[in-house]
Amino acid sequence: MTNHEFLTRRDFMNDVGMGTVALLAGLPQAQAAPGMQGGSDTFEPDVALELIARPHNVSLRPRRATSVWSYAARVLKGDPASVQALPDSYLGPILRLRRGQKVRIDFVNRLDQPSTVHWHGLHVPDTMDGHPRFAIGPGERYRYEFEVRNRAGTYWYHPHPHGHTGEQVYFGLAGLLLVSDDEEQALPLPRGQYDLPIVIQDRSFDDSNQFRYLSGTGPTARGDASSAPSAPGNTMGGRGMMGGMMSRGAMMSGGMGGMMTRMMGFLGDTILVNGRPDALIEVSTHPYRLRILNGSNSRIYKLAWQNGRPLTVIGTDGGLLERPVHKDYVMLAPAERVELWTDFSKDDPGMQLTMMNLAFEGAMGRMMDMIGGGSMGGAMGGSSLAAGARFPIFTVKVARKANGSLELPDRLSAISWPRLQDAVNRAKPRTFRITMAQMQWGFNGRSFEMTAVAPNEVVKLGTTEVWEFANDSGMMTMAHPIHVHDQQFQVLERRHGAGSSGERDGYVDQGWKDTVLVMPGDRVKLLMRFADYPGLYLYHCHMLEHEDLGLMRNYRIET
Repeated sequence: MTNHEFLTRRDFMNDVGMGTVALLAGLPQAQAAPGMQGGSDTFEPDVALELIARPHNVSLRPRRATSVWSYAARVLKGDPASVQALPDSYLGPILRLRRGQKVRIDFVNRLDQPSTVHWHGLHVPDTMDGHPRFAIGPGERYRYEFEVRNRAGTYWYHPHPHGHTGEQVYFGLAGLLLVSDDEEQALPLPRGQYDLPIVIQDRSFDDSNQFRYLSGTGPTARGDASSAPSAPGNTMGGRGMMGGMMSRGAMMSGGMGGMMTRMMGFLGDTILVNGRPDALIEVSTHPYRLRILNGSNSRIYKLAWQNGRPLTVIGTDGGLLERPVHKDYVMLAPAERVELWTDFSKDDPGMQLTMMNLAFEGAMGRMMDMIGGGSMGGAMGGSSLAAGARFPIFTVKVARKANGSLELPDRLSAISWPRLQDAVNRAKPRTFRITMAQMQWGFNGRSFEMTAVAPNEVVKLGTTEVWEFANDSGMMTMAHPIHVHDQQFQVLERRHGAGSSGERDGYVDQGWKDTVLVMPGDRVKLLMRFADYPGLYLYHCHMLEHEDLGLMRNYRIET
């Protein structure tokens, strides 16, 4: 795949037009369709969009097209460039919003199972966050309305129905959401064709060019009772992972391999970038802003240039850092984002540079020994590309000379951090320990319940707190990326276990984060402030198979 300056203004308009023609009849601009859930009669949007999840076919490899689920969108009100399709990709369109905008998004579910949309990283009311309790069924609609209160940054959106999140993301439902603001616009950053989104995902294909995941899943599977989401309450009906699997046909599909994939997480054997395999990105002799999202279900990446060129990090999950940070490599867990300043202005045309995943150990912790070392790849989706293997991700080719250049700013942004001394529990942080009992993941021994919260999961609106996630619960430890909904937090402290020394220099903890990688044996303290919105939100592991199997809990913000 050659990626030739695909973010020009002309592409914006062409892609928006193509996406509109491709959609079936949409919603009236100013009215909610009958049966529309969510929304308010008094909300006046600056931007209104329609977002449809539907089956789709896309040609990813020679011969037969691949059946996927995909988002399509159109602009009902506001700037047409708010929606930008990625050509020849199953990924959803890039949504471009601005801080302070009031946004309405009418979501239409044309899948054969319930779905929601979660605006990952955004600070929104709980009814607008995509919690699984608000999942809508096939043919139904949900109206999301919120003001964009986040600072400029690289965010994303994806489904969040209980028990089906991993499946729906794997088969294509994900897209980038880019926010801009005045502070960012005042900086001399690469823009337009020099501002490149890069979504990294791993997938496996069968002999018919179809995505291979868990048996009985995806757009080609026939819906039946066994594939319905679990009832509210414990993910496995209170019997633990093994008991649940033995009692439900969907959980039995794939036999022992399927069971282990759910417990360990899925790894594919083919790396896709922006929904395309064999990614070759053509660039000019100019600085670029690479916005990289790990959109994989479970794979962790250790990113580095093949020739050892340092990585210059300018942003993370919640936007620009205060100052650039230079790294030899960057660890990037599922759902994390990193923004890199990459300068090709001194490179000769024809030069090629490959982004690698460097080999690393430790993500599987003691689970590797328990399962049997080299069999791990087979357990995790039957992948020949093991966790922590060395492999190429994408290649950049300098194809053209460019006029002009930019200098990397010494200072990128001013961040107003919450103060540790204001934390109401600074002397005794809330601790959430990742646990496993009876083959069931959980936090403090509890797995997901649709609306329930424990006493230590209730916080006060307007307060600042320290939360600590501990991944040190004995033999059944492996890496977990922890995501807290509605929050951008500060990483206060990491206490490393014995098995993560090869990854420590790759963490970028200097900026705002909404997802943090907690390696086996590690304890990580976070500082966050609960502002603006009361309600019920989620915190969970963003290895999506873990989330679907209960490594997810609610917390409630009370007034």
